[in-house]
Amino acid sequence: MIRVAINGAAGRMGRRLVDLISRERDMRVTAALEMPGHPDLKKDAGELAGCGRLGVPVTEDWSDTANVLIDFTSAAGLMARLPEAQEHGCAVLVGTTGLGDAEKAELAHAARRIPVLVAPNMSVGVNLLFRLVGEVAAALGSEYDIEIVEAHHRFKKDAPSGTALKLAEEIATATGRSLARDACYGRHGASAERKHGEIGLHAVRAGDIVGDHTVTFCALGERIEITHRAHTRDTFVRGAIRATRFLAGKKPGMYGMRDVLSGR
Repeated sequence: MIRVAINGAAGRMGRRLVDLISRERDMRVTAALEMPGHPDLKKDAGELAGCGRLGVPVTEDWSDTANVLIDFTSAAGLMARLPEAQEHGCAVLVGTTGLGDAEKAELAHAARRIPVLVAPNMSVGVNLLFRLVGEVAAALGSEYDIEIVEAHHRFKKDAPSGTALKLAEEIATATGRSLARDACYGRHGASAERKHGEIGLHAVRAGDIVGDHTVTFCALGERIEITHRAHTRDTFVRGAIRATRFLAGKKPGMYGMRDVLSGR
């Protein structure tokens, strides 16, 4: 039985994780974590998630051991739990985006002691998209302009999304570009003409959009568009469940969704 701790268990993603994991025969939610002062502390995580009482209260203290900690919170929320995960010898599955260099360095350091899997998007379809866009960009060549447009709900804090940035990174790697030099984050003003070789990234925030990503490759005379649309957060939860099953029992080190999909 894989014992799972969920950081941010009372949030939108946390509740879906609690619900769907509670239905898995080989997994059990053993810890539902939230920040100090959260209004849902002491409530039953299952009742909050709408799947019935699980006997697991939402708590700020993590005393119960687990095999895998799943985090879809924030950089600060993740960093607050990372030392505890190392103390427990618990693997960490990171779906949180907006991580800076300092947080990435902390995760790399933690991976010396525990298994760590970081994925800006845990959708199986999106991870296939990561692979495809680099291949397409390399095959088409430099005469094709590349633009990435992502859309998410009005509550999302970071922009561009971690998924959009990962798409841009895959394209840059495949074509010898540098995001530091060639990324263009939106355009405005009288001098907004496109520069040769740049990768455009644009963010839309509206309503309850779960997550849309479109990569456009466009030359004079034709256009290729590759789009992924997530219809429900359960798409990410199912990917996280697959990744949790992969990560449990792994040796310390850094892993990604490519490892999950390849079964390595």
